[in-house]
Amino acid sequence: MAYDTTKPPVRMSQGIDSFTVWAYQSADAAATVKAAGYISNAKDIGMKVGDLVLIADTGTPLGSIAIVSAVATSGATLA
Repeated sequence: MAYDTTKPPVRMSQGIDSFTVWAYQSADAAATVKAAGYISNAKDIGMKVGDLVLIADTGTPLGSIAIVSAVATSGATLA
């Protein structure tokens, strides 16, 4: 399943001088979500390097936590 920009990660909390916590739910495995550029509109929705992303794999179901390691116009990379 490909990333759907109409169902982006949801901002759960935002720190003033710190990271933002996002939640993302998809049937894609965490390894797929962590691929470079997967969240293609990351810059548009306000993701920054250092933000945390809670990933819920609804197909398995499994959960994981990732950190945004890079944000480019092509999308975010999660580690």
